[in-house]
Amino acid sequence: MKQKFLVVLAALLFALPATADACTGLSLTAKDGSHIYARTIEWGGSELNSQYVIVPRHFEQQMFTSHGEGLRFSTRYGYVGLSVEQKEFVAEGLNEAGLSAGLFYFPGYGEYEAFDETKQATSVSDLQLVSWMLGNFATVDEVKEALGGIHVVAIDPRASTVHWRIADATGREVVLEIIDGQPRFYENKVGVLTNSPGFEWQMTNLNNYVNLYAGGAKSQQMGGLTVAPFGAGSGFLGLPGDVTPPSRFVRIAFYKTSAPQYDTALKTVAQCFQILNNFDIPIGIEFAPGETPTDIPSATQWTSASDTKNRIIYYRTMYNSTIRSIDLKAIDFGKVAYQFAPLDPSKEQPIEAIDIR
Repeated sequence: MKQKFLVVLAALLFALPATADACTGLSLTAKDGSHIYARTIEWGGSELNSQYVIVPRHFEQQMFTSHGEGLRFSTRYGYVGLSVEQKEFVAEGLNEAGLSAGLFYFPGYGEYEAFDETKQATSVSDLQLVSWMLGNFATVDEVKEALGGIHVVAIDPRASTVHWRIADATGREVVLEIIDGQPRFYENKVGVLTNSPGFEWQMTNLNNYVNLYAGGAKSQQMGGLTVAPFGAGSGFLGLPGDVTPPSRFVRIAFYKTSAPQYDTALKTVAQCFQILNNFDIPIGIEFAPGETPTDIPSATQWTSASDTKNRIIYYRTMYNSTIRSIDLKAIDFGKVAYQFAPLDPSKEQPIEAIDIR
């Protein structure tokens, strides 16, 4: 089992530096009090073969380390996760208590604890920490308190680190980064997240764009010349449009803060998907001239949204832009069997022709 596990890891985690590993997240709150946590997941090097995973209550979960098995625990809460490469690697999910958690690529800045074989039984790999959180806790505070009792280690020390977004049904949202082996929690009051550099730097960088505002700029006189905006949205002139993590952080922050608040959770979910349309990354953008792009439709392999109040997780994929949902309230997590299935049974984009008569 260990050998097979690590072989798959090598395929997943070793990619060219130019490959798109860009995740963009935002949260929105509806007027009815529903909190929606949405995100994209990008990987331009290969298809992630993503699956949805349904994990029942009291299910025995095995964590892994670079040296074999780590912590083993029985889940307190059932949850639904969206996994990458194999079912053990849940990258985003929602549990029956309303806790939402997801990992975001974080190269060059995080540093976990070094693996210690004397602590192997309480060690959790970085790519399984989402499963540990969803299976055990209902609130952000519970996660923060319990994290001191485990050791987060790299499943493969050669691979990039990640950081995490964690939120609960109250609307509280935090970012977890592990620096120099120490966990650091940041209250995420702006409600967005991308990748490197660290969260504090990204927040400070927003000050460089203090001149931006929603709406249109006013006409100005330059001597005897009147200069006027070409069209709507000129207050956002200077908003960075590239796909680097700092630019995406600025862009998603301003899109979020200028977004109107809708009445219902469903309208807000649709709003999240519409905003995140702006962050889809075409497959060719990260490949230099002469390089052959990966044979997949998009570097943005899927987009999801979790409604922590109504306990519904939504997703769409690069193969099917239809938004699909899994209602956790319709699942009896005390009786359901552990199960998993591909997000896309078919790799053909469904296109419906309109019958004009």
